Amino acid sequence: MATEGRGKRMSWFRRRRISRRGRWQRRLKLGLWVLAGLGVLFTLYLGVLYAIVTERLEGKRWRLPSKVYSDSFVLYPGQDLAGAHLMDRLRRLGYQPVLGLPQRPGEYHLEPDQLEIFLHDFSYPDHEFKGFLVRLRLQNGRIVKMTEPPGEDGLAMVELEPELVAAFFDEAWEERDLIRLEEAPAQLIEAILSVEDTRFYQHKGIDPRSIARALWVDLKEGAIVQGGSTLTQQLVKNFFLTQERTLTRKVNEILMALLLEMRYSKKEILEAYLNEIYLGQSGTMGIYGVGKASRFYFGKAPEAMTLGEAALLAGMIKSPNTLSPYRDPERARARKQVVLERMLTLEKISLSQYRQALKEELPKRLPLERGPAAPYFVEFVRQQLSEHYSPQVLTSEGLRIFTTLDMQQQRIAEEVLVKGLEGLERTYPHLRREDPRQKLQGSLIVLQPQTGHMRAMVGGRDFQMSQFNRATQARRQPGSLFKPFVYAAALNQSLTSEGLPYTATTLIEDSPFTLMSETGIWNPQNYDKIYHGPVTLRTALEHSLNVATARMAQQIGIDRVINTARAMGIQSPLKRVPSLALGTSEVIPLEIAAAYAVIANGGIKVEPLAIKEMVDSSGLVLERRALEMTTVLTPQEAYLLTYLLQGVVDRGTARGVRTLSFDRPVAGKTGTTSDYKDAWFLGFTPDLLAVVWVGFDQAPSEMEGGQGTGELRLTGAQAALPVWTEFMKRSTIGQPVSDFVVPPRIIYKRIDPKTGLLSTQDCPEGIREAFIEGTEPQEGCGEASRFPKGIFRWFKQLISTQ
Repeated sequence: MATEGRGKRMSWFRRRRISRRGRWQRRLKLGLWVLAGLGVLFTLYLGVLYAIVTERLEGKRWRLPSKVYSDSFVLYPGQDLAGAHLMDRLRRLGYQPVLGLPQRPGEYHLEPDQLEIFLHDFSYPDHEFKGFLVRLRLQNGRIVKMTEPPGEDGLAMVELEPELVAAFFDEAWEERDLIRLEEAPAQLIEAILSVEDTRFYQHKGIDPRSIARALWVDLKEGAIVQGGSTLTQQLVKNFFLTQERTLTRKVNEILMALLLEMRYSKKEILEAYLNEIYLGQSGTMGIYGVGKASRFYFGKAPEAMTLGEAALLAGMIKSPNTLSPYRDPERARARKQVVLERMLTLEKISLSQYRQALKEELPKRLPLERGPAAPYFVEFVRQQLSEHYSPQVLTSEGLRIFTTLDMQQQRIAEEVLVKGLEGLERTYPHLRREDPRQKLQGSLIVLQPQTGHMRAMVGGRDFQMSQFNRATQARRQPGSLFKPFVYAAALNQSLTSEGLPYTATTLIEDSPFTLMSETGIWNPQNYDKIYHGPVTLRTALEHSLNVATARMAQQIGIDRVINTARAMGIQSPLKRVPSLALGTSEVIPLEIAAAYAVIANGGIKVEPLAIKEMVDSSGLVLERRALEMTTVLTPQEAYLLTYLLQGVVDRGTARGVRTLSFDRPVAGKTGTTSDYKDAWFLGFTPDLLAVVWVGFDQAPSEMEGGQGTGELRLTGAQAALPVWTEFMKRSTIGQPVSDFVVPPRIIYKRIDPKTGLLSTQDCPEGIREAFIEGTEPQEGCGEASRFPKGIFRWFKQLISTQ
């Protein structure tokens, strides 16, 4: 029994040992399965992180705003420096004055007899421009010779790069100028690595020594207060992760840094870092990357940075806003010294370089733009682009849009319009309004007639208050500004009741008459209700005689007037009523400017052009817009109209241009509506055309929810002409004076302005008049009073055939 009992006990212990072994084996298997599962999950997780890293870095890395540029500016011998506003242009482009010979792009040196400029590099749509030093020899403020030192061969022209006008941002409002690693100066890279990651080229994404040091500090403080991040980890944190300080984010940061180093080269990682790093704020816009930061803080490209500037920028990475030279100059200076000392310790710079860099002054705050430049023009460009490109493309694809805008003329236009409106409000108390939404408004458009290029556009006095563009969206009655279309229709192969072609000396009856039309009885009246009997076509236009113009429109036909206006560029609906001749149908300022440009351009219609070219972020040209030209009038007909409109300025309703001391060759026309709600002036020189409208917003759509605010009670000569004249005077300072080109088959005769006949000793007070050869009058003014008209003409013809 004892033996049997011992056997049972031994069997029980054996079974227990076997049971324990089985449980441990099961636990081991379970543990191995768990580890395997975790391994699979970890591998999958790494795969997800790897996909995130590669997808972002190999796709479109950054959301790049599209940038809008002005037209470039050409320098040439004979150009007036002040008239070209060259120094203003250089400052806006970020050029910095230096004491000696400019050594780097973006520097200039001015002396009384010469100006030296080291031009910026610039990527044009059709070529890459490499900046070089150009020397302008000056005499009495004019360029007499341009050379590229040390050579002395003269240059025919030098192109100054376009100005950045605006950018189209997405909701992130991040601004950066992408650079290649080769474009970053070596001293900037050394400065960054000296304070951010000295072992960048040795580690594989993480630096255990730095991490251990950071963990020790964090444990002592009981929170994550110090990072041991490598430059690669910083890139991961900024590029892929949030800014929260948690253990999970830190683990992700380490893993992604390791993956980043496995997949990409140090060069690729460093280049991405230089373009991604946050370096401050400009209002609501974040400054990202050393390219944009260099231009924001120093006004120059990164390759032009000095050692002191590089150290300052590298020092700001730690805390861009608190270490900003604009916010806290003393802290910025102290941090700059820390960076330089670190570089000296690591033998990246010499002692003399260290001392020289310490002496460099901190940058002065560059002038900030008051919002986008040319806001109405920029919005007009955006609206044109939105017809073909989505908002996402415009705000994230880094497109570059090259426009026809001249920034100097734009600034002048904005200034003279606002000052002109303020001056009117001071002079005429009835124009003053307390509500900013109801203030007196205006618009100003500037075109180059030969190309259709829009050189300036102002759609109102304050874009922040009202984004409604009165230059391109407002439909207003043009009043007398429409009359030249009647005269164009007459000169364009129309015949008088006698079967003769219309000329400047054709007589028109300026006396009251009544018309029955579909809209009722119409009795046109002159502005001063004075009538002059028979007057020449020139007199009727120069003095803007309503009755004579309306009578002539009836003679040639309203349909012919409409067709002529349409052909010249008026696209707005035109009512087929007699009063159309006096400008009762509403038009848009831009279209009437384009229509007058036909006259200024020798009868050739050119569609207004705001966008010249557009390229994508890689430099591929997406659009290149060509000029669209159509012949509408003969050169002779266009010249006759120009010559008539010159008389309007010299002797007629626009003689205020001369009173205000603008003495260049100019043709123009005033416009005033019968209800005194709209005042216009449109004038052009051989090279430039501008139209000014002044009035109150009337329709609710134009007031953006408001109401009309009453009559202007001023003529175009009183309200719009002074603004136009001031713009032209300032825009043409120092520019060579040119006259209108006279086409073939134009002859001149001295004419009696009352009768329209040749001036003789009986009527010596004549004026010089232009005619298409063969249409000039044959009779003298005295002869007409002595002989019956038909007999005299028959006699002259008889003599001419002998």
